Amino acid sequence: MLPLLLVGVVAVRHRSVLAEGFGHLATARWPWLLAAAGATCLTWVAAACTRQGAVVERLPRRRLLATQFAAGAANHLLPTGLGASAVNLRFMTVCGLPLARSSAALALYLLAESAGRLALLGALLFAFPDALSLGALLPEGAVGPLMAVVGAVPVLAAVALALLPRLRGALASFLRTALGEARSVHARPARALALWGGALAFPALQASALVLVGRSLGLGVPAGHLAVAYLAATVAVALVPTPGGIGSVEAALVVALVATGGTAAVATAVVLAFRLLTVWLPLLPGALTLAVLVRTRVI
Repeated sequence: MLPLLLVGVVAVRHRSVLAEGFGHLATARWPWLLAAAGATCLTWVAAACTRQGAVVERLPRRRLLATQFAAGAANHLLPTGLGASAVNLRFMTVCGLPLARSSAALALYLLAESAGRLALLGALLFAFPDALSLGALLPEGAVGPLMAVVGAVPVLAAVALALLPRLRGALASFLRTALGEARSVHARPARALALWGGALAFPALQASALVLVGRSLGLGVPAGHLAVAYLAATVAVALVPTPGGIGSVEAALVVALVATGGTAAVATAVVLAFRLLTVWLPLLPGALTLAVLVRTRVI
């Protein structure tokens, strides 16, 4: 709740910019918005491909796709993607996969999705080195504390493993299962292609949706720079434990779009339209789909 509270305070302090951003929504051009909606729908297909690529067994396609749509709604109930992970873990166990293998497939999916996002961001930064000013994104004096936190995480993990032998044994068992699952998946070219192709397509489609929304509202930022801004913002907020990134994604996106050269009011309008299209409009049908899947024991 604390990140949401902080976002609320920031929103109240910048309410004039928000009001101006809402006013810009009336000028949106619908063909671009419809194209963005199409790209958003394809993200669920990409997620389903990645999920299928993480397991050797063939999963039922229609139920797998419906589960990805429902997982988006569940993702807004728990922080940092736990909702979607819980839905997909339950789906795989209902399909007959043992819990250990389902957990390993989930870890493989998360690894592939993160690697795909970072690889795409790295490629775009190489192609557009001047797309984003990191100095505009990081507050003054924030680099030192950030590096301290990043360095403290592996140290604390190592201490915990050294002091807790049960945890060490459980982790070793999980890693053996996960490595075996990864070898089995990559022994099948079709599964490996689905895993890594979907992992790259998912963030690319998300970035494309933002680019299309930007075009609909006349944001004067090149498409490549918009994609870099989106990927950088989503990577940055991955450590902020808000459900579905609510509040944190919006704030980071506005800052990133302004850093790429957009005006504050139009950038705010673009982010509001993008999140409305990708999060809020699918939320109710996604929740209804989730309820149907639970009731019919698909998950």
